[in-house]
Amino acid sequence: MAELLYGEDPEPSERFPAGPLYVPVRPGPLGHAARLFRTPLGDRTAVGFTSERALTATLGTDQPWIRLAEPALRAMTAPLGAATVTVDPQLTAPAPTSGKRAVHRSTWDPQAVGALRVTGTVAPVSAPSHQIG
Repeated sequence: MAELLYGEDPEPSERFPAGPLYVPVRPGPLGHAARLFRTPLGDRTAVGFTSERALTATLGTDQPWIRLAEPALRAMTAPLGAATVTVDPQLTAPAPTSGKRAVHRSTWDPQAVGALRVTGTVAPVSAPSHQIG
């Protein structure tokens, strides 16, 4: 049996999205910063979505975003410890709220165990600014 080359593989082992990703960001004093999340095992990961609809369905309509290519997102977040880029995650846990946090075992949802969690780490994103005049 002949071994298939990567280009001939009908189902490649790694899926790369075509085109730029919709990357969740948060505003900062010097522009925008890419948000990092945590995997169910606690590792940092950058997140990108293949469509605006997927981003808003997962993170809500109030989530700001920018378009970035996957290699650019990976290069920006790797120095911060985010070795992976998660594309189109389906589940997320809500961000922690300020104030006292009570843990009730009766309200724990075992379905939420595999959810991504938001971290406080950011990757600065610079965007070209256009000046008029």
